[in-house]
Amino acid sequence: MPELGVGLAPAVGGSPRWRTITVVRHGETEWSQNGRHTSRTELALLELGRERAAGLAAGLGGTPYGLVLISPRRRAAETAALAGFGAVGEVCPELAEWDYGDYEGLTTAEIRAEDPSWDLWRDGCPGGESPAAVGARADAIIARALAAPGNVLCFAHGHLLRVLAARWLEAPVAFGRHLALGPARPGVLGYERDNRVLASWNCPPGAAEPELGPVSPARDRAADDGGAPSS
Repeated sequence: MPELGVGLAPAVGGSPRWRTITVVRHGETEWSQNGRHTSRTELALLELGRERAAGLAAGLGGTPYGLVLISPRRRAAETAALAGFGAVGEVCPELAEWDYGDYEGLTTAEIRAEDPSWDLWRDGCPGGESPAAVGARADAIIARALAAPGNVLCFAHGHLLRVLAARWLEAPVAFGRHLALGPARPGVLGYERDNRVLASWNCPPGAAEPELGPVSPARDRAADDGGAPSS
């Protein structure tokens, strides 16, 4: 059972720099494999998606989380359960995928056959959400994560998590176009000193991740001098 509710030491100056927000995109579905925009449609994971979701358990299980949030969509809930967090997660409506409205189930090629200039990151979707609306949801998730008692883990969807990462970096929503995130791939949002950073992104489960956390005065001086901190 993943460990929950472990208190973290307070960061310098009251800033929550000890914590991280780990985000995980759900495993493969039929529509994700076919490149179809999937927001409200409920789809089960393919067998490949189930295998990759289960493979997340080892890499995620070593970190204590004060809060686990899961999108209300079935594919995210399945991924969380297979990774070992279904029993401790809380459904978070704000983690639902970007609402594609009239473009639900269509590929980008099919959409651009009707509207050659369409750009999700600029235009949003008719009958669905604008970039500003999705950005506002991401900001609400970040605010909740920063108020949590420790590290946070989120299971959700590709475009929503790319927006979340962009907003974590205090960048415009459209910056998410540069942050590709594959199925069943995690990312870690953290800090370097006082700066919000992508500590890791789109890495295969089990890949080495950089050390996170606040920087001690000795480590700070060493880094500023161009040297490595002593152990």
